[in-house]
Amino acid sequence: MPYLLRWRSRRIAVRYLEVLSLAVRARGWRCVKLYGREFPTPLLWVYASGVAEDVGVVVSARAVPNGLWAYHDAKRGRAGYLAPCGDAKAAAEQVDLLLKRRMFPSTW
Repeated sequence: MPYLLRWRSRRIAVRYLEVLSLAVRARGWRCVKLYGREFPTPLLWVYASGVAEDVGVVVSARAVPNGLWAYHDAKRGRAGYLAPCGDAKAAAEQVDLLLKRRMFPSTW
Protein backbone atom coordinates (compact mmCIF):
# COMPACT_ATOMS: atom_id res chain seq x y z
CA MET A 1 0.00 0.00 0.00
CA PRO A 2 2.71 2.62 0.77
CA TYR A 3 4.19 2.08 -2.70
CA LEU A 4 0.83 2.77 -4.35
CA LEU A 5 0.37 5.94 -2.29
CA ARG A 6 3.85 7.22 -3.20
CA TRP A 7 3.26 6.44 -6.88
CA ARG A 8 -0.09 8.26 -6.86
CA SER A 9 1.34 11.28 -5.03
CA ARG A 10 4.25 11.45 -7.46
CA ARG A 11 1.89 11.42 -10.48
CA ILE A 12 -0.24 14.19 -8.99
CA ALA A 13 2.83 16.33 -8.25
CA VAL A 14 4.19 15.84 -11.78
CA ARG A 15 0.83 16.84 -13.28
CA TYR A 16 0.73 20.06 -11.26
CA LEU A 17 4.36 20.89 -12.06
CA GLU A 18 3.68 20.37 -15.78
CA VAL A 19 0.91 22.98 -15.62
CA LEU A 20 3.20 25.38 -13.75
CA SER A 21 5.99 24.90 -16.29
CA LEU A 22 3.66 26.12 -19.05
CA ALA A 23 2.68 29.17 -17.00
CA VAL A 24 6.26 30.23 -16.16
CA ARG A 25 7.46 29.63 -19.72
CA ALA A 26 4.74 32.00 -20.92
CA ARG A 27 6.41 34.63 -18.71
CA GLY A 28 9.78 34.04 -20.39
CA TRP A 29 11.51 31.82 -17.81
CA ARG A 30 13.25 28.53 -18.58
CA CYS A 31 12.44 25.25 -16.85
CA VAL A 32 14.16 21.97 -16.17
CA LYS A 33 11.89 19.13 -15.10
CA LEU A 34 13.49 17.01 -12.40
CA TYR A 35 11.07 14.10 -12.37
CA GLY A 36 13.44 11.15 -12.72
CA ARG A 37 13.89 8.25 -10.35
CA GLU A 38 17.05 9.81 -8.97
CA PHE A 39 14.91 12.52 -7.35
CA PRO A 40 12.88 11.43 -4.32
CA THR A 41 10.19 14.02 -5.14
CA PRO A 42 9.37 15.67 -8.47
CA LEU A 43 10.85 19.16 -8.76
CA LEU A 44 10.74 21.97 -11.30
CA TRP A 45 13.78 24.22 -11.60
CA VAL A 46 12.79 27.63 -12.99
CA TYR A 47 15.66 29.93 -13.93
CA ALA A 48 16.60 33.01 -15.89
CA SER A 49 17.85 32.75 -19.43
CA GLY A 50 20.72 34.84 -20.70
CA VAL A 51 23.19 36.65 -18.46
CA ALA A 52 21.85 35.59 -15.05
CA GLU A 53 21.57 31.83 -15.53
CA ASP A 54 22.68 31.23 -11.95
CA VAL A 55 19.43 32.77 -10.65
CA GLY A 56 16.66 30.27 -10.16
CA VAL A 57 14.12 28.67 -7.88
CA VAL A 58 13.24 25.02 -7.40
CA VAL A 59 9.50 24.43 -7.02
CA SER A 60 7.76 21.39 -5.59
CA ALA A 61 4.09 20.45 -5.41
CA ARG A 62 3.20 19.25 -1.92
CA ALA A 63 0.11 17.87 -0.28
CA VAL A 64 -1.40 20.26 2.27
CA PRO A 65 -4.25 19.80 4.76
CA ASN A 66 -7.82 19.11 3.63
CA GLY A 67 -6.75 17.01 0.64
CA LEU A 68 -5.35 19.96 -1.29
CA TRP A 69 -2.01 20.58 -3.02
CA ALA A 70 0.18 23.68 -3.12
CA TYR A 71 3.31 24.92 -4.86
CA HIS A 72 6.31 25.56 -2.59
CA ASP A 73 9.85 26.84 -2.92
CA ALA A 74 11.58 23.50 -2.37
CA LYS A 75 14.51 25.08 -0.53
CA ARG A 76 12.20 26.54 2.13
CA GLY A 77 9.85 23.56 2.39
CA ARG A 78 6.39 24.28 3.78
CA ALA A 79 7.53 27.79 4.76
CA GLY A 80 8.08 28.54 1.06
CA TYR A 81 4.39 28.46 0.14
CA LEU A 82 3.75 30.08 -3.26
CA ALA A 83 0.14 29.34 -4.27
CA PRO A 84 -2.44 26.56 -4.38
CA CYS A 85 -1.90 24.06 -7.20
CA GLY A 86 -5.27 24.88 -8.71
CA ASP A 87 -3.99 28.36 -9.58
CA ALA A 88 -0.88 27.99 -11.74
CA LYS A 89 -1.19 31.60 -12.90
CA ALA A 90 -0.84 32.92 -9.33
CA ALA A 91 2.07 30.55 -8.70
CA ALA A 92 3.78 31.75 -11.89
CA GLU A 93 3.35 35.35 -10.69
CA GLN A 94 4.95 34.46 -7.35
CA VAL A 95 7.85 32.68 -9.05
CA ASP A 96 8.26 35.66 -11.38
CA LEU A 97 8.45 38.08 -8.44
CA LEU A 98 10.84 35.82 -6.55
CA LEU A 99 13.22 35.54 -9.50
CA LYS A 100 13.10 39.26 -10.26
CA ARG A 101 13.95 40.01 -6.61
CA ARG A 102 16.91 37.66 -6.81
CA MET A 103 18.12 39.10 -10.11
CA PHE A 104 17.77 42.76 -9.09
CA PRO A 105 17.96 42.88 -5.26
CA SER A 106 18.83 46.58 -5.13
CA THR A 107 15.51 47.55 -6.74
CA TRP A 108 13.36 45.99 -3.99
